[in-house]
Amino acid sequence: MKKIEAIIQPDRLDAVKEELFKADVHKMTVSRVKGCGQQRGYTETYRGKIFKVNLLPKIKLEIAVNADFVQITVDAIIKGARTGKIGDGKIFITDLPECIRIRTGEKGQKAIG
Repeated sequence: MKKIEAIIQPDRLDAVKEELFKADVHKMTVSRVKGCGQQRGYTETYRGKIFKVNLLPKIKLEIAVNADFVQITVDAIIKGARTGKIGDGKIFITDLPECIRIRTGEKGQKAIG
């Protein structure tokens, strides 16, 4: 079992979801987050003052999958999120030692589905 976390541009969420649904990946958690990377933000002038905005809005996807769905899920995220520009995002894959479905008490791969 693996946990896949992806940080993507907010405007690419619909495209990523569409690619995930095509890959038969339907379970995910989506959060609005702020962060910075190579983009390093931008400067903005408001009422004569210069403001540096370096935490930009992003979307964080969290998806738990069984081992046979890892590459399929990663490929779908890349296909939906890639624009070829700086700031497309990152994908992190970590081991998921345990998963428990609260409703039924199922554990492990059965709980992920």
